[in-house]
Amino acid sequence: MTPALIVHRAGPGVTVQDLGRPGYLAYGLSRGGAADRLALAEGAALLCQDCSFAALEMAGMGGEFEATADMRIALTGAPMTASIDGVRIAWNASHLLSAGQRLSIGAAERGIYGYLHLDGGVAVAERLGARSAHLAAGLGAAVHVGMRLPAGADTQPSAAGMTLDADPRFEGGTVRVVPSLQTDFFEPSEIARFEADVFCRDSRGNRMGVRLLPGGDGYRNEAGLSVISEVIVPGDIQITGDGTPFVLLSECQTIGGYPRIGSVLPADLPRVAQAPAGAQLQFRFVTLEEAVNVERQEQTRRQSLRQSLRPLIRDPHRMGDLLSYQLISGATAGDDLERPAP
Repeated sequence: MTPALIVHRAGPGVTVQDLGRPGYLAYGLSRGGAADRLALAEGAALLCQDCSFAALEMAGMGGEFEATADMRIALTGAPMTASIDGVRIAWNASHLLSAGQRLSIGAAERGIYGYLHLDGGVAVAERLGARSAHLAAGLGAAVHVGMRLPAGADTQPSAAGMTLDADPRFEGGTVRVVPSLQTDFFEPSEIARFEADVFCRDSRGNRMGVRLLPGGDGYRNEAGLSVISEVIVPGDIQITGDGTPFVLLSECQTIGGYPRIGSVLPADLPRVAQAPAGAQLQFRFVTLEEAVNVERQEQTRRQSLRQSLRPLIRDPHRMGDLLSYQLISGATAGDDLERPAP
């Protein structure tokens, strides 16, 4: 029987996600896929498998899952409380989940989107070439109680109990952007103000996009609302009629008529997606040449993540620097101890 996870409890924002469906914009279907694509690469590295495999995306809250057979799992993205049969386990790490054991994942401690990866990926049926649920388009559905999530074939078995340093992207920060086709609709003074402003991530947001509240007045442009609707993509920053920026995410619409002041680099989009309500974000324009170099470096970094793995528990037999560690806490030479009176 195919190994699977049985869902005993699931938060309202738990869905199956992979890298999405590129190539369907002409048919009115946006790419979709994981809100934090870096988390997919981290999970793939921890399980030594392909980053195209699907995982469970958990928005704010996880659930409770039971393994029908022994399997390896990995947890990445926004850190959440997690335990196996009541024993707390580490995030951004791989673990062995034995048959009959229950994995419980609670609320996010930082960020928004956490990810649960399985050996061989979550092997639900493909639709239009991907396994991702795209709820806005009616493809797939949210994970629910009683659902059976099959695991794919583990093509490259490796040891569990590995960890990876998490990329710090869960509390806002600076985001790099490139000019869009409509950046020139905004006066240079507005562009300068946009770069200098500190935005607050609004509580309103989902997989389609997030609303950012400016520190002062909204942003005005010459075109107003007269822009002809045209193709938009994840990362585009639309300025609505009241001057408020919206950053579009993976499940955004395919066309829009609001002017775009810029577009977030794909490398930095996870920082926007993972920013919780109240987090502060700033934007910095870079040239197209700089953006291309950033994306190349990011691609190289993601491809080399597997080389950065290390065991959760270090084996003394594999520690070449063993003598640099204090292995017995509190031991002394005894010279500073009080000697008994003669």
